Amino acid sequence: MMQLQDPKQTKVLIVTLPEPTPVQEAANLQADLRRAGIEPWGWLINHSLQQTAVSSPLLQLRAERQLPHIEAVEQQHASRFAVVPLLAEEPVGPDALRRLCQHH
Repeated sequence: MMQLQDPKQTKVLIVTLPEPTPVQEAANLQADLRRAGIEPWGWLINHSLQQTAVSSPLLQLRAERQLPHIEAVEQQHASRFAVVPLLAEEPVGPDALRRLCQHH
């Protein structure tokens, strides 16, 4: 437990989707972690259509509806966060994650 509480040894990332229930559950998790003396290092908002070029009216509407949840993370929950677009292939492994970071 002491290692989890030590930010020099452990970086905790909270991963969520830009939707109401997942953001609320992630906020609850953050509160639980803080009660345990563990400060999350940052948040990762996954599968964002805000960061994806979409032409479908349905997906454009969904992208618009994601924006308030991304803003809530930024304004209420996390001082450090990243938004990952919806991708055709999941970035699995260190090389794929490095490529993802280079493109954004």
